[in-house]
Amino acid sequence: MDALRKQASKLREQVAKQQQAVIKQFGGTGYESSDVMVIDEVELQRHQQLEKLYRSTRNGRDFQKEIVKAAETFTAIGYKHIETGTKLSEDCCKYGAENINDNILAKAASIYGDARKHVEKEQEDFNKLLSSQVLDPLRAMIAGAPLEDARHLAQRYSRMRQEAETQALEVSRRQARVRESPTPENVAKLHAAEAKKQELKANMAVLGKEASAALAAVDAQQQRLTFQRLVSMVEGEKTYHLRIAAILGEVEAEMVSEKQRKESAPPVISSENGPEKTTYFLAEVTHTFNAESEKELSLSVGDYVVVRKVSPSGWSEGECRGNAGWFPSAYVEKRQRIPTADVAGEVY
Repeated sequence: MDALRKQASKLREQVAKQQQAVIKQFGGTGYESSDVMVIDEVELQRHQQLEKLYRSTRNGRDFQKEIVKAAETFTAIGYKHIETGTKLSEDCCKYGAENINDNILAKAASIYGDARKHVEKEQEDFNKLLSSQVLDPLRAMIAGAPLEDARHLAQRYSRMRQEAETQALEVSRRQARVRESPTPENVAKLHAAEAKKQELKANMAVLGKEASAALAAVDAQQQRLTFQRLVSMVEGEKTYHLRIAAILGEVEAEMVSEKQRKESAPPVISSENGPEKTTYFLAEVTHTFNAESEKELSLSVGDYVVVRKVSPSGWSEGECRGNAGWFPSAYVEKRQRIPTADVAGEVY
């Protein structure tokens, strides 16, 4: 029987050593879960709480790093966008200045070149917002002392917990020794082991509360700060796109307006010296037209106008009731051709 007891005691010691080897192998520097025995139910709950908080802060920090990485990429692309857009703005303005002689494309280029300066300014403002409102606060928290201090407390608690578990196995071993041989020496060693176990339990309780409070505070701050920075990034990007849309909307409206003005305005005909042989025709006014400038000719339905020139732009030039000017070609209908003298002048 004594031989069986000694063999059982040796087996327990071997199991305890194997457990400690596993603890040392997987303990690492992080806060790890453990399947070995716990001290009591309170300690188990504390351990589970710390494990949950440790995992939450780790995931929160990893998510913050992903946001930082994305914001850094947005910023890098933004500065490249500014560089490219600035070059395009300069090229557009240069083309507009060099081809300014009533050229609609040149005018559109100038309009767009000026607008691009405002677009790049908005991009620069957005980059600054990403830096000050997103990158700086998140980087500070990722590398901040509160998070590291709280995690170190949790790691200290994890190591102390492993030490307490080892001590609990030592108490079990001492109890078996006392049952086998209740000598004063074995009893004294058992009492010492139990005292050390109680001391570890007391220290664990204090350190566990401290670590839990620190991690809970950091976790709450981490969640709150990350949410705020994410909202700031969304609001900043929304504002940026709205302002860009407004700028481009104004550019488009100005370009279209300029195109319509060019197309609807009477053509400018340069006067030529010397004789000119041409054919005039008589047209009847079918729609009333009210002149809006000195170059235009007012017409009333039923009037007859001598048409002297027809432009591909949809305007015609002629004379009616002693006045001359431009009017829409569609407002008159041709009636007959009128011969003219070799020299432009009075119509017969």
